[in-house]
Amino acid sequence: MIAVLALDGVPGHQLTAPGLAFATAARHHHPVAYEVRVCAGLGFRGTGGPAPFGIDTPWGLEGLDDADTVLLPGHEGFRAAPPPGVVDALLAAAARGARIGAVGTGTFTLAATGLLDGRRAATSRRHTRELARLHPRVDVDPEGAAVADAPFHSAAGVLGGVDLCLHLITLDHGESVAIETERQLFLHLHAEPEDTGGTPPRDGSRSDRGAAAEAAYNAVTPPGSGLEPVTRWMEDNLHRPLTLDDIAGRARLGIRSLTRRFRAETGLTPLQYLLRTRIQRAQRLLERTDDPVERIAARSGLGTPANLRHHFQRATGTSPTTYRTAFRALVSGLTWPERPEEPSEEP
Repeated sequence: MIAVLALDGVPGHQLTAPGLAFATAARHHHPVAYEVRVCAGLGFRGTGGPAPFGIDTPWGLEGLDDADTVLLPGHEGFRAAPPPGVVDALLAAAARGARIGAVGTGTFTLAATGLLDGRRAATSRRHTRELARLHPRVDVDPEGAAVADAPFHSAAGVLGGVDLCLHLITLDHGESVAIETERQLFLHLHAEPEDTGGTPPRDGSRSDRGAAAEAAYNAVTPPGSGLEPVTRWMEDNLHRPLTLDDIAGRARLGIRSLTRRFRAETGLTPLQYLLRTRIQRAQRLLERTDDPVERIAARSGLGTPANLRHHFQRATGTSPTTYRTAFRALVSGLTWPERPEEPSEEP
């Protein structure tokens, strides 16, 4: 169970990001399961920022008592001593072995407990010097990337802490689940709403952003432990021209037995699973690299640019170039720009 500790003036996007991220991981990856609860600290009135809102939660600090993971978003007044009871609750969580994560200026509050003394930690880039000055015993990471030091995890808070949530999902369920969760977050959850009677696009087609959102290619249900070694081998060798005989030989199964196992555990034949995995690799490369289509075709095992375009279009409904452009437009539109360095109480 994950407890999100809400202190007064928490940024709204940092309060809601954990629920979105962990629910997305559970929704698209059986048997991944998470329970997230929001626990209000003493004096909590609502969120801060330009569009504040209040929340009604049945849990206070006692909601941390049985949490496996405690997440601490930023909040107003983070430079001051934490509200009453917060330090004791965090110390108790650490003492029983709970994992504790801090997002953005939430790291200041975690540092105030002394739990980060002699450990590495991260906060938003514009607050790294201040964190080091106020808590000199903390080894502050200047880049703000997700940092893990024993049971304590911290990050700058990109997109409201999605960076830290994905880091924790990776630790729990592996990189492939985290990557697919990230894709679903950026594309499915931020897709344009379906037309409910309004004016359609002038050319009668979906917008590039809407097309890219719908192009998010759902992950296959993770295979059971029986097929995991062979599917991992397939993923590691996508650049090779794998055949059905190659896969069966690696699995030490006959082709009929292999096909039955794949259908039972993934709903696909081995070659269908291989093609979907190649498409997912191509998506990842389009999102995260500047490789040309020729290079992506080779690295994903789809061979030629024409073959990549053909299968990518059939699987996602859009071209590789349109997918890359729209994905990056969506991500840039969801990124909060760094503010100039200035003293303030804003997290």
